[in-house]
Order: sequence, then C-alpha cells, then structure tokens
Amino acid sequence: MNVLVLGSGGREHAIAWKLAQSSQLENLYIAPGNPGTASLGVNVALSLTDFDGIASFALENNVQIVVVGPEDPLVNGIHDYFEDKEELSGITIIGPKKEGAIIEGSKDFSKAFMKKYNIPTAKYSSFSEENLESGYAYLEKMSPPYVLKADGLAAGKGVLILDDLNQAKSELRKMVAEKKFGEASSTVVIEQFLAGIEVSVFVITDGKSYKILPEAKDYKRIGEADTGLNTGGMGAISPVPFANRDFMDKVDNQVIIPTIKGLRAEGIDYSGFIFFGLISVKGDPYVIEYNCRLGDPETEVVMPRLKSDLLELFDGIATGTLSERDVQIDPRTASTVMMVSGGYPEDYEKGKVIKGLHAIEDSIVFHAGTKDDSGLIKTNGGRVLAVTSYGKDIETALKISYESAHKIQFENRYFRKDLGFDLIKKNQKT
Repeated sequence: MNVLVLGSGGREHAIAWKLAQSSQLENLYIAPGNPGTASLGVNVALSLTDFDGIASFALENNVQIVVVGPEDPLVNGIHDYFEDKEELSGITIIGPKKEGAIIEGSKDFSKAFMKKYNIPTAKYSSFSEENLESGYAYLEKMSPPYVLKADGLAAGKGVLILDDLNQAKSELRKMVAEKKFGEASSTVVIEQFLAGIEVSVFVITDGKSYKILPEAKDYKRIGEADTGLNTGGMGAISPVPFANRDFMDKVDNQVIIPTIKGLRAEGIDYSGFIFFGLISVKGDPYVIEYNCRLGDPETEVVMPRLKSDLLELFDGIATGTLSERDVQIDPRTASTVMMVSGGYPEDYEKGKVIKGLHAIEDSIVFHAGTKDDSGLIKTNGGRVLAVTSYGKDIETALKISYESAHKIQFENRYFRKDLGFDLIKKNQKT
C-alpha cells in the first residue's frame, strides 16, 4: 500500500517510523515531513492547508491511505473534502470528519456531550462576552484554583489555571472581550479543578469497534516538579503504573464505550484516533479533554510499544474489519525526553546546529522541530527532538534516554531531568 502521512512533528515521525516497519507498505510519503522522516520515506513539500495539492498528490501517486497527524486539517474538514469528491472517495482518511473533529475543536461541545452521555468530567459552565457578568458570578461561587478554557483551538495555549479570583475575572474578560486567543476564546469554559494524576489513553476506531492502544503519561510544565509555564509536552512515559486492569476497566466502561456509543447516537460517523485526556481522582477516571488525533509527545512512546502492524489497523478502518485485527503491546517501558530550545515556550531562537545525533545507539530520536540546511541539521522549533528508549522499568528507560540526550548538543538546549518523578514516587508507595 502507498501511504501519505500529514504533518512535520515528532508525532508524525513516530507514526512514519512505525508504518515503515510494515510488510504491507510499498511507498511512504510524509508532507511536509522533517529531516527524521526523510530516512523513512519521501518528504513532500505540501502545506497542510492545501487540500487541493494534497488531493492531487494522492491521486498522482496512487495513495490508498492518508494519515492526518495534527488536528487543524481535521477540524477544517480534510476528511469531508476527500469524501465529497468522487475521484477521491477510494482513499481512506485516518481521522474523523469535521463533525467528529468537533470533540477537540469545541470544548463547549465536548463538555455538553460528556454531560449528555454520563461520561465523568468536571462540573462546568460556558460563557461569552454577552454573559460576562454571569461568568464573574460563576467564578465567585467556585473554590480556587480556577480553570478557564478557550472553546476553540488555541495551539495548546488556551487553558489557564489561576489561584486568584480577581485575576481569573480579568483573564476571563481578556479571553472573551479582548479575544486573547482570537476567536478560539469567544466562548470560554469555566470548570471545576480536579486534583489527581493525569494519564492519556488512546483508541483507534472505525466508528463501531475500537482497539485500545498503550496509555501514556506526559509532562506539560516546562519546569521540574511540574512548575512553570505549560508547553506542548516535555516528555512521556508508557506504561503508567496506576493505570492497572481495574482502572482501565473503569476507563473502558465509563469513558470509552459511552463515547463511541454517544458519537453513533449523535449520527457522527467517526473513524480514526480518539485521545482521552484523563485524570485519576482517588482511582476513578474523569475526562479532562478529548482530542481527535494522537497526542505529542505521547505518540513517541505509544508507537514504540505497539507490536502490531499499524498499517494493518489502518486497513481495518478502510475495510470495516478493525474488530478482527489484533493489538499486541510490548511489555517493556518506553520513555521519551523532549529536548527544547532555550526560552521555550516563550521566545526562542531557531537555526542552531545540532551535533551528536549519529552517536545515539540505544535510543530512537524522533525529530520534532528540525530542518536540513545544506546537510546540517538545525533547530527549527521550540520542541526540537524526542529521545525515546526502552527499559525494564521507568527508571531504566529514563536512564538510557537521559544518557542519549546528554550526547546531543545544540546551543541553549534544555530538557527536564525529573520525568517520571510522580510515577516512581507513587509506585514506591504501593
């Protein structure tokens, strides 16, 4: 089969890395890809907003499956675009249509959906500029910390967690009245803060059946001990020790099954990945958010732990036979350490030469924000490289990832050195 992966980050590199191992793969294309994906297939200079160009390339190269990595093309309807054109109807899109991508595209929709189908989540209410005063009153009734979420996509920056009531009111006004996050924050969800430990659970579905992929724990804060600003993710670990059989049974019965059934009840034809951002509160799962695609950097530990042929799962979606496909998971732990540019997630410089990549033998290095400049690999983003390693446990996997990360050099590089601190501590207590 010929496959086209859309995206240029660490998630897409990890997906391409896994697809490249399939005996069913004939040609692999990545658009636009990065220097890491170039060794696995053919990088294609296409914009993710250029649906016409993507479609033309797919037709000209006999592409049977298009895997959509990031959320923007899905929310903007790339699946619908392909389905609406007869000449493209034979191409399978891995990712939901626009009506399904709304589970990520609108937090207001997803919260209402969870409430309707009795899926455990934090109490909430939604506000816009028209009822701003009601928003203030709602905040006054709540206990800190106050959680404010932009309804739409805000590049991972639309969630604020604040301890001060007056600051929460001020930020609410900035979000809805001053459009702090653009149109994404014209509506804001204010929700109850849940104290617990987070875990990401992923399924692949054809809309009827589903398969659960390895779970992961990611680390969003830039600083050690989970301090400082939120980022796109500073690392990830899989498996997650507290996500044992009892916990995952609850996730399956209380979250996954009601979500799949709820989508069907709403008449939403959903195929692709669903990311469940969960928090364990005293052993019970609550949904923080849905995503309509795989997470990043979680994909960089999920794909290495997936022993099954990923392309075979995609073919299951294409043929409606996903229920017959098998998912096997590597029992080893995988850890990924994200190496970022100095200053990230605020201002940072690009174009720094990366050295030491060829010295890495015991880890897999996924490119997240790099470019090839006349044979020199340089930084081209805030999150630059994801260094992933296997181990018998969290400590072993992390030790190898850190040893590899220390071998890779670029100016002002930074990575957290305490990943897994909460899981290791929790595991030692049980």
